[in-house]
Amino acid sequence: MRKVSLVLFGAVLGAGTATVATQTHLLSSTSAVAASAETYRQLSLFGDVFEKIRTDYVEKPDEGKLIEAAVNGMLTSLDPHSSYMDAKSFRDMQVQTKGEFGGLGIEVTMEDGLIKVVTPIDDTPAARAGLLANDVITQIDGDQVQGLSLNQAVDKMRGPVNSPVKLKITRKEAKEPLEVTLNRDLIRIKPVRSRTEGGDIGYIRLTQFNEQTYDGLKAAVDKLSTELPGDKLKGFVIDLRNNPGGLLDQAVMVSDAFLDRGEIVSTRGRNPDETQRFSAKSGDLTKGKPIVVLVNGGSASASEIVAGALQDHKRATVLGTRSFGKGSVQSIIPLGGNGALRLTTARYYTPSGRSIQAKGIEPDQEVLQDVPDDLKGKDETKGEAGLKGHLKQKDTEERGGSSAYVPPDPAKDKQLIAAVDFLHGVQKGAANTVKPATPAPAAPTQN
Repeated sequence: MRKVSLVLFGAVLGAGTATVATQTHLLSSTSAVAASAETYRQLSLFGDVFEKIRTDYVEKPDEGKLIEAAVNGMLTSLDPHSSYMDAKSFRDMQVQTKGEFGGLGIEVTMEDGLIKVVTPIDDTPAARAGLLANDVITQIDGDQVQGLSLNQAVDKMRGPVNSPVKLKITRKEAKEPLEVTLNRDLIRIKPVRSRTEGGDIGYIRLTQFNEQTYDGLKAAVDKLSTELPGDKLKGFVIDLRNNPGGLLDQAVMVSDAFLDRGEIVSTRGRNPDETQRFSAKSGDLTKGKPIVVLVNGGSASASEIVAGALQDHKRATVLGTRSFGKGSVQSIIPLGGNGALRLTTARYYTPSGRSIQAKGIEPDQEVLQDVPDDLKGKDETKGEAGLKGHLKQKDTEERGGSSAYVPPDPAKDKQLIAAVDFLHGVQKGAANTVKPATPAPAAPTQN
């Protein structure tokens, strides 16, 4: 039976940021196993319990919510990444995957219960209307923002392209609140940022793997190659720190951008005929320039696919701290108008056959940041190994999380400084700051 589904490569990080990969996933009919008589007796038990709750609970329950809770409980008992998504959650996930939506073009955060503008995005309704960083949004279409969650406020500001929305904002230097009416436009999330470092290094930061990532990477490489022509460009830093994952096809395309040949990643499910292999095509966007990949405890899933592929092919030096260690694949199976099922269906493996599940990518060179005193002990992620109920990997030594701290000031970013120095051929750093990482034991190759 052929089903169109999505494949999830996001990690549970902090608030649970997750992204998905669009692909046709084959669910083999041979994997269906006849339910035993005991299974049917247990299903009868479920029906009996549901009926008792429905008829005898002290207050009339919402039967739909009961069913959803039961389904979600069944899935979450499997592993931390399997779950049920209701229709709204499924729509939100699709928006995040696509990387574009009808909105205003502002990055916002919540501070002291208020919605505060972090920055307006260039060439969007918010930027054209003159919104500024640190503006506080107090009303949306006449409704008070106070008391709303950040997600609720964002939902109210998003909507159909060309539809109007009225904001009331307060600004420190303005005596009276400002009211502005904006027409929503198509907003594209830019997952790639780039700049030059040290006068001769191309720095490219990937924040997620959505449908715009490869095109953004290609544009960034072209731009940097134009700004630093010929031998002036010494190499590239690809920053995957705190990138929680994203689209499988984009992870493959990003890896392929730097490789001429060879396997990039394989996914292996319960049945041997479900194995999929993804290989590089000829052509290197950087024309063989040296590459350093930055990772840390917040680099997960699709980020780990890219780092693992470039590391195994010795195409890049991986630098930073150990990655998150999410080596499982989640298929997203739409359920008509009733949301979708997110189910772990496979593990993925790097070209050399390594599974990074609950272990992560060990950098070729470990570089530790100077963490501020108030953040010490709070800068480390749990990692996959720290998640309750995570998938176990046979014959693998599990490793916990590592630091995910990145200084906001690039001048204090020891990992970035070390990457630039590496590409310049300079070896710097005290023993407690830069040291070779301990190589992880190789996992046995599975066929």
